[in-house]
Amino acid sequence: MPPSISGPLLRLMARPRDDRGDVPGWVMVTLMTAIVVAGLTPFVGDELRGLLERAFSMVSG
Repeated sequence: MPPSISGPLLRLMARPRDDRGDVPGWVMVTLMTAIVVAGLTPFVGDELRGLLERAFSMVSG
């Protein structure tokens, strides 16, 4: 590889990566949402099912 390309490429690869994001936070939000939905389903399952059926029928025409 020519030095004119390899120098900038090596500097680019050596940069610290600080843009990885907050994966554990998103995992926690997803897990907590699933727990809330599972906990409420026995109490509001029929209402939720009706709400979703109405929403899907409005979208599908």
